[in-house]
Amino acid sequence: MTNQASYLEDLQNVLNYRFNDPGLLLQALVHRSFVHENPQMEQKDNERLEFLGDAVLGLCISHLLLMSFPEYNEGDLSRLRSSIVNERELARLAFEMSLGSYLQLGKGEEMTGGRQKASLLADSLEALLAAIYLDGGMEPAREVVKRLFHAYLDPEHLDHPLKTLDKDYKTQLQELTQARFKLTPIYALDAEQGPDHDKTFFMSVTLGGKVLSHGSGKSKKEAQQEAAQKAIETLDDLNA
Repeated sequence: MTNQASYLEDLQNVLNYRFNDPGLLLQALVHRSFVHENPQMEQKDNERLEFLGDAVLGLCISHLLLMSFPEYNEGDLSRLRSSIVNERELARLAFEMSLGSYLQLGKGEEMTGGRQKASLLADSLEALLAAIYLDGGMEPAREVVKRLFHAYLDPEHLDHPLKTLDKDYKTQLQELTQARFKLTPIYALDAEQGPDHDKTFFMSVTLGGKVLSHGSGKSKKEAQQEAAQKAIETLDDLNA
């Protein structure tokens, strides 16, 4: 990156959006490590934008899913949104648009591979969407989200990640934990209540020795499914 103006121009071309206030774009690209190492520049980092961007992205994706999948109910839409708005998918999109190359990082973060870190890339993409929202409003932000996430919004797309709707929660959780932690969830029967003809089973799911969630149901499988569903939601919340 030879000069600031040229790389900001390049990124705007990638986004197909022109900033009225380039300062917002610049702030979205500044990691706190850069600010800490360069206090004399009095530059703001992107953490406040990241906070707003999470809400902007959630609203835009919710709106677009509502329009794209009119046959799905609230529960299905929530599952669709969770399969999109998570660190793994945001980082993948950020990597595809080479967002890491535009970031301003401190030397320490640079040396530890910050430009390829999934969490850093995902956070920066959220900050970028917040900057667009503040600069131009919700409609431009939604249009950028629609372009970036177009493959996720097309039910006919062959590699559609929303095919997870066809997978049970246990399968979804195992794929998620394998990808994120290289660990397999373990289910345990905590208790049984009621007579043999009307039992309720209580299950827990752990990961790396830590309990993620609990579930209950009229069969062990049903209880496991509920526990897995809650575990996915817990991991998504921690990842937000």
